[in-house]
Amino acid sequence: MKSRIFMYLFVFAILLALFLYVNSDKMLESRNKDIEMLQTETEQLREEVEVLRDSSQGLLLDKLDLQYFSLENNEEALSALDEFDLENPPQYITDKLLETNETEGDNPLVPYAGMNGPMKINKIKVLNHKWILVDFSDGKYWGELFIRYELKENLSVDFTLVDHLLYQTK
Repeated sequence: MKSRIFMYLFVFAILLALFLYVNSDKMLESRNKDIEMLQTETEQLREEVEVLRDSSQGLLLDKLDLQYFSLENNEEALSALDEFDLENPPQYITDKLLETNETEGDNPLVPYAGMNGPMKINKIKVLNHKWILVDFSDGKYWGELFIRYELKENLSVDFTLVDHLLYQTK
């Protein structure tokens, strides 16, 4: 009887070892598949990061190009305005130009009469210590102005229209 118990225990131990071997092999295969899948995802994410890095560098270069003609980034032009002791010269000039919109009817700097309402200034780009680009519109028709400005000692600003255009609607 003792020999039968040992034989049953021996068979049970072999079956248990076989079960553990098969189970661990399947677990190993599953883990390897998970690792491969994660490695593939990691590589895809690295490629996406590289694409995003390249596009962000491109956007930064575009931004720097757009800022090239800007009073905020032009030290020579800003130094020409130092004598006026303004905290933010571009904003001050922009505010003074927007004050011309407060007149009744069309803006006096816009040489066109509004056909769909009064012509008003919408967007302003202060290029340097002398020039401004302006977008204007009456809601339907629009155009652009090239304005020369001069900042006086009493902090008033004289605006002189240099050139203008009105876009054709289709």
